[in-house]
This record gives sequence, C-alpha cells and structure tokens, in this order.
Amino acid sequence: MSAVQRHAVVAGAGIGGLTAALALHRKGWRVTVCERAPGPAAAGAGIVLAPNALRALDAIGFDITRTAGRTLPAAMGLRRPDGRWLSRADTAALAARYGGPPLALHRSALAEALAGALPGGTVRYGVTVTSVDGADGFPVVRTSAGDLDGSADLVVAADGIHSPLRRRYFPDHPGLRHSGETAWRTVLPASAGPKGAATAETWGRGERFGVVPLADGRTYVYATAVVPEGYRPADVRAELLYRYGAWHDPIPALLQRIDPAAVLQHDLYDLAAPLPRFHHGRLAWLGDAAHAMTPNLGQGGCQAVEDAVVLTHLLDGAGAGGVPAALAAYSAARCARTDAIRVRARRAGRIAALSHPLAAALRDLAVRVTPDRAAHRAMDGLFDGFTLPAGITTASGGVGTRW
Repeated sequence: MSAVQRHAVVAGAGIGGLTAALALHRKGWRVTVCERAPGPAAAGAGIVLAPNALRALDAIGFDITRTAGRTLPAAMGLRRPDGRWLSRADTAALAARYGGPPLALHRSALAEALAGALPGGTVRYGVTVTSVDGADGFPVVRTSAGDLDGSADLVVAADGIHSPLRRRYFPDHPGLRHSGETAWRTVLPASAGPKGAATAETWGRGERFGVVPLADGRTYVYATAVVPEGYRPADVRAELLYRYGAWHDPIPALLQRIDPAAVLQHDLYDLAAPLPRFHHGRLAWLGDAAHAMTPNLGQGGCQAVEDAVVLTHLLDGAGAGGVPAALAAYSAARCARTDAIRVRARRAGRIAALSHPLAAALRDLAVRVTPDRAAHRAMDGLFDGFTLPAGITTASGGVGTRW
C-alpha cells in the first residue's frame, strides 16, 4: 500500500462493480461505490458462475460457496419441447475437466455476499454518477448527491448496458443492437421447484425455456421468444402458458407456480460494435458498460468478474502515476477476449432462435450428432480462458504482486 491511500470510485453496484470494489479494497484502495438504486435488489434472476468466473473470484480470495450453498444438478444440457435430450453432460465430468463445476445462485445473493465483504458505508445507494470530468488528469466525479470530495485516482464505469459514461466518452459508437428476442426471468422458492432436476435449456422454434436449480435449493426459470422490440403482454402467466404450457415436464408445473409480479421482462441487446478501448485516462469500463452481450453463453456476468480481477491485478503496484498505463494494459488484455465472446453469443442466439421448421430440425440434428469431445472443445475457450496477464513494471523496476 502506498503512503497515501489511493481512492477509486465505482459507478454501479452490479456484479462487476462490486467485484472490482472488493478486489481493489483487498489491494489497499479506498473505494466508494455509487449505486442509483435505493437499496440492494431483493428481486431478480439467477446467474451461473462458470468455472472461469469462479477461478477469477478465487484469485482475489473470495469463496462464494461459503454462503451460496452447494446443491448441484447432476447434469446439464439441451432438450426439445417433447423432452428429448439433444445434448447432456454430467456435472462431475465438467468438474473433472475444468477443475470445478459451474455454480448457479441468485444474483442478489452474490451481490449481497460481495457487498458484505466490503467496509460499511462503501456502497452509497440512491446516488447516481452523472458525469466524470477531467479523466485525463485526476477525475472529478459528479453525482446526483453532489460532487464527491476530492479527485479520484481511478473511476470504474460499471454502470450497465445503457452506460451513460460510455455514451459520453464514445459519442460516435453505434450503441446497442436489439437481438430480436425478449426474455422473461424469475426465481421460484425451494418448495415450488422439482427435486433433482437437471439444468436444461429447451429449444423450440423461435422460443426457449430454461430451468436452473440454484445452489440454495430455489429454481431459476427463464424463457425467450422472438418478438418485436418493446412487446409486453398484458397477462404474463397467460402468455407463458400459451407459449410453453404444452412443453415437457416440469415446465407446465413451474409456470403454474410463478408469481407474475416477480417476473422480469427485458428485451435482449448487445453492443452493435466493439468499443475501441476500455479506458480513457483514469476511467475504465467493465462488464455490460464495456461489452454488453446477449446471455446465450451465460458469460455476461462471468466476463464482468474477469474484467474486475484483471483490472485490479494490473493496477496493483502501478503507483498513482501509473494508473493510465495500467488501464491501457487492461484494455489490451480484455478487448479481444470479450469481443470474441460477444460475437459468439450473438451467433449462438441466432441459431437457438431459429423458427423455420426445417432450419430448427437441422439445428437439432446438428446438436445431437456433435461428438462430446467437440462440444467440450467449444467450451474450453470460455471455461479455461481466464488468465492473469503480466503485471505492470513500476518506476522502480518492479512489478505488481500476483494474487
């Protein structure tokens, strides 16, 4: 730690922002997190932490399994609406290949655990970062509650898919592109979910339904459909029953148990083009603010976690004057990987959302005949892709310490 404690301001208390805050705190930074929501979100959806994200969290000494629970499905895969499996993988086999299985949990549980590991008062709820001035020097952070005292050594823009800070600093970027799909998501209590269910996504024609048992015994369910942008049904339960009510068990029973008021609906977007870089002076973007992607590979939150850990790793040991160089190294380390995953997620979504009967039948056949070894290789780049780059050389000739 330097003689004068460095100060980082994080805009956004989502998964990426809180991971960055915790990682920086554990490296001796004073951290202020500004979150526009009035308090921690109790509602929400599930998140699957893939082995790459769990490895990144382990790198900062954060073990989410201590609080999330350890219930794991026996298998995961893809199904047809009649229940037939298109592909299936044993959780134990995935754990053996990647050093551990994916972990599914409620997003609010993960956010609560991350925030709970920070000093009290670190997260300021009901405070929106409205602008960041002077990012080339020492930034002044302006918020809905007034300017933060003093300048910041670092500002982390974790302000989400509609990031105002991205729009301000990249005014010529084309912004978001609608995928053509909307998604419904909710979490059912443990008493409502099937016992021993596998994690499965079922592919119809232009429609999908996912069932994900969470580590604490609850069940995360989601559905997607190809509909016009902005489509909102008047009766959510009736809409979902109409679309998925005749699909295989346990989907009809799950639909009967949902609370329509607790169902989230969002149209799915990703960035229309990659950002040229993830930094500007002492300002860095991460997560959806940097590389918004569709959820088709389950990597949006996982990549935000990777971003936060790599960013902090490169800042460690850089010194106050070395922050801009560390952020440039962060851009170099993260841009190519995240954009490749963004593009891959978009392509996967197009395939999964095929609606023509012949095209959907050929898609299903291709999935069924793909050898397991080929499917595993396709996942290797995701699940084995997290690495910590070399540290930044300091003025004294040293490098930042490794985690």
